[in-house]
Amino acid sequence: MKIDAHNHPFWYFMTPDKMVANMDEFGIDQCWLLSCEIPENEFGTSELRSCQMFSSTKVNMPFENCLPYYEKYPNRFVLGYAPDPRQPWAIEKLKYAMQAYDVKICGEVKYRMMLDNYDAIRLYRFCGEEGLPVTVHIQYPVPHNKKGDKHDAYWYGGDIDALERALKLCPETKFLGHAQSFWSELSGDVLGKSDLYPKGPIVPGGKLVRLMEECPNLYCDMSAFSGFNALNRDHEFTKKFLTDYQDRVLYARDYIDNVHQELLESLGLDETVKEKIYSGNAKKLIGQA
Repeated sequence: MKIDAHNHPFWYFMTPDKMVANMDEFGIDQCWLLSCEIPENEFGTSELRSCQMFSSTKVNMPFENCLPYYEKYPNRFVLGYAPDPRQPWAIEKLKYAMQAYDVKICGEVKYRMMLDNYDAIRLYRFCGEEGLPVTVHIQYPVPHNKKGDKHDAYWYGGDIDALERALKLCPETKFLGHAQSFWSELSGDVLGKSDLYPKGPIVPGGKLVRLMEECPNLYCDMSAFSGFNALNRDHEFTKKFLTDYQDRVLYARDYIDNVHQELLESLGLDETVKEKIYSGNAKKLIGQA
């Protein structure tokens, strides 16, 4: 079984039917479909390009856009919702979504706030009590295109130190780390401070590895080019990392291609390790195992 533990509604023009056809093409049985409710005043350049204005709410990917997928294919999609914790009634909104639509993930948390924001901590603790994993996005203010566009260099989540504080303040909550600056911390170099997609062999001493050792509530979402790029930098290191933390890494795409599967299949991993990464860990996190 394969579970894509990170994707979005109408992402790259994927309607429900197109998304299911894409999943079938790559042998994906189920998908975690996440909202991404970045408010309009926090859009970076890439968020503006991907904004789905199919509702009156001016947010990047509203939760309501997930519903057609779940309503048409309830066995293929598991819904995730991350209300902006800075807004009133965020926890009540999440409670309603859990009751009405069987939401099982709090994600994607992608806001221009530190991950240990006081209101966010309240939301995370609620998720810990209810057994919802929380998918968080960390992105340092590094331009995508190097042209100095301030909107292109928007940051999200603060930094990995803010994630560490949240992990330790919410020990009962399972966090899934994701995105460029989460994965750049796999290496002990400082390349990720100036390049969202650093290259070259992994240098010992990465903060992410330390957090995996110190914080058993931290999991890794390998999605997007960020996850692929980091895990593709040094295959020898990656095989050891995935083997050492085989119970806390999840296959995920955040896109519609197959590069993550191709990478996993190229590493010579034990079949038991691959089974956990492809589906076992995701099922355990949301109580399906």
